[in-house]
Amino acid sequence: MKGKSKVTMVLAIFGLMMAMVVPGIGQEKPADNMQIVLEKVRADKKLLVSENMQLTEAEAKAFWPVYDQYQDELFLLRTRTAKLIKDYVDAYEKMTDDTARKLLDEFMSVEAMGPKLRQAYLPKFRKVLPETKVVRYYQIENKIQAALFYEIASNIPLIKGAQ
Repeated sequence: MKGKSKVTMVLAIFGLMMAMVVPGIGQEKPADNMQIVLEKVRADKKLLVSENMQLTEAEAKAFWPVYDQYQDELFLLRTRTAKLIKDYVDAYEKMTDDTARKLLDEFMSVEAMGPKLRQAYLPKFRKVLPETKVVRYYQIENKIQAALFYEIASNIPLIKGAQ
């Protein structure tokens, strides 16, 4: 239960940070604050992974470079998601069908990239960790992603004018 409460606590902190990253409609955060929050999220996520992976010294030496590379690519995907959210916020008050179509097409494109990225890194993680720890890592990532998506979804209102 001790490990589960740590995960819950870090996910709660992560969720609160993501609430700061995804501003409410019509609000903007200065770029410096956004960068600080993103760096904090990355550090806290790495701490969460570290505390829950139970890696040996040899496993850690092999795992962390692959993890960092994966996180860099995942960050690019998250950046694209953040831009999509910003575009939605910018268009929210005067959404047109054309803009809605473009936003949805971009959403679908970004959504399709996540599974491809996870699949591409699976052999890399399998090369450096035993299968049970690969599964554990993917479970941790899945929980973090679920918390992130929940937080984002709860802060984005439904589109106006839907009939």
